[in-house]
Amino acid sequence: MTKNIDQLSVNALRVLSVDQVQQANSGHPGMPLGASPIAYTLWANHMNFDSKDSKWINRDRFVLSAGHASALYYSLLHLFGFDVTIEDLKNFRQFDSRTPGHPEYGHTDGVEATTGPLGAGLSNAVGMAMAQEHLAAKYNREGFDIIDNYTYVLSGDGCMMEGITSEASSLAGTLNLGRFIVIYDSNNTTIEGHTDLAFHEDVRKRYEAYGFETFLVEDGNDLEAVNAAITKAKANLDKPSFIEVRTKIGFGSPVEDSNAAHGAPLGVEGVKALKDALNYPSHEAFHVPTEVYDHYKVLAEEGTQKHEAWNALFEKYRAAHPELATQWDKDFGEITEAELLADASLFEFDAADQSTRNVSGLMINRLKDKYTNLFGGSADLSSSNMTHMKDEASFSAKDYAGRNVHFGVREHAMAAVGNGLVLYGGLKAYVATFFVFADFLKPMARLSALSNLPLTYVLTHDSIGVGEDGPTHEPIEQLAMMRSIPNFITFRPADATETAYGWVKALSSTKTPVGLILSRQNLPQLENTGADALKGAYVVHDADKLDAILMASGSEVSLAIEAAKELATTGVGVRVLSVPSMELFEAQSAEYKESILPSTVEARVAVEAGTSIGWGRYVGLKGATVCLDHFGGSAPGGTLFKEFGFTVENVTKVVKSVL
Repeated sequence: MTKNIDQLSVNALRVLSVDQVQQANSGHPGMPLGASPIAYTLWANHMNFDSKDSKWINRDRFVLSAGHASALYYSLLHLFGFDVTIEDLKNFRQFDSRTPGHPEYGHTDGVEATTGPLGAGLSNAVGMAMAQEHLAAKYNREGFDIIDNYTYVLSGDGCMMEGITSEASSLAGTLNLGRFIVIYDSNNTTIEGHTDLAFHEDVRKRYEAYGFETFLVEDGNDLEAVNAAITKAKANLDKPSFIEVRTKIGFGSPVEDSNAAHGAPLGVEGVKALKDALNYPSHEAFHVPTEVYDHYKVLAEEGTQKHEAWNALFEKYRAAHPELATQWDKDFGEITEAELLADASLFEFDAADQSTRNVSGLMINRLKDKYTNLFGGSADLSSSNMTHMKDEASFSAKDYAGRNVHFGVREHAMAAVGNGLVLYGGLKAYVATFFVFADFLKPMARLSALSNLPLTYVLTHDSIGVGEDGPTHEPIEQLAMMRSIPNFITFRPADATETAYGWVKALSSTKTPVGLILSRQNLPQLENTGADALKGAYVVHDADKLDAILMASGSEVSLAIEAAKELATTGVGVRVLSVPSMELFEAQSAEYKESILPSTVEARVAVEAGTSIGWGRYVGLKGATVCLDHFGGSAPGGTLFKEFGFTVENVTKVVKSVL
């Protein structure tokens, strides 16, 4: 009887998934049909979760890296009792439904990560596994393993091809993440056809080289074999595990083992033929036998009981380790803007010129002792990004308690791993690289924003001030690129004070990633910078009469002030706005915007060592820009600023031209 209910439960997953795709007339039935036995075995026999409380911190994490198989995910969530109803399944891929085309974190109960771009989910999961090891090292004590969950990934052939997967898997192997388990749905099929068209490497050997223990399940329909492989993988806590499970895409359908099964509905007759082949008890769409619902309910209740047992353990932990419990509460709470602003020591700097990257490093080290959940690092550039926490160990296979993370030269995976760190909870994570390499991490920064994850990006060497490294390392268009991402805050500070407020915004953000765009070269400390930097734009130099307005960010603010002072000697009154963040400025009231940027003053000039794209809405049709709409050059930074017109002489000339 047990085997019969198991098989019927697997087929219910298959049928619900196919019915979703058919109802929507859109979606991917192929992987759900092949991988349902894997998903069922994992969730029924191994996953610890509580469908009544999907945010239980010690739950096992399941990440569907092959996000196109979302119908399978939603079927699992529905049958196991999460807040995903049969009506939600019927609204698959419809506007404003809780079952979008690819899984979205925060949108559907039980979904752990926003996946779709292949490899992103697996890379997020590496971050989750790192967070688990770090928090376990920080909080677990003898007799109290309060953080001991596993992180599981279900991936496909496409995930294995994407470069980000290699980056993240290499890091996972280096770190010996023993509670990280990747299950590879190996069906040798992609959209264009058989994987041999472009991919025929031995993936298991590749993962052995990364440092994983690997397993092979020859028949993905063999529930016992799948179960045995997962059991063995869980037992090895010394290294991550990789399980290749060979399946047939579109199993049981008329297009089984064909790329035709990948991304199109089976059609009415195809669905009927599938249900006949599976000996499913009904042709009715979205039919689930009562005994299947009952079976899943029993399995789900076991998870709730495990959560209740954990709650009891944690109460004993509170009594035995009250100081750790207090720290736990702080780590899993929010850092408010008010408490940061109340700490005057965060805003004390001397008058010496210094780079904003250096000030950011000072801020990290001022904050690390106050907030012990600050956790992060750089893509092999910590000494250049100034992101190293002094007197803190490195996070490594030998010391998971370390707080300095070495991501290696892996910018794309670094950002995805950073997302995973935030997704896990309990950490204030940051990642860092040169700003020009935002090109490598931008897809994952986009997912940070889409997922409402407050990951901090420390992006240094922000302009042609990089100098001798030449055009390849000088960001020109990257500011416009990052500013174009919805729900992403770019913050390019002009001096030490503004840099401190940038970190205030980053640490207090709850649903928005923040990119701190920082200089390599030293900048002067300005007289009138302050808390209004949090408004995104504000007056840092004013005039008795208002003839023109100069706007600038970062290193160009001091230049704009000097130009305004020069213009004053000729009788031209110029206001200077520091604009560290266009996004924060756009969030201000119309009254505030008008107060500092009055519509009656049409003589406006923006000064920024990057592309002029984005400044048009502020300078207007009668204004002008002193920007860079071409690539940089290889020479000392000071030389390049002069050659490309970032001088008092040129800025004053441009202002006069618009008067």
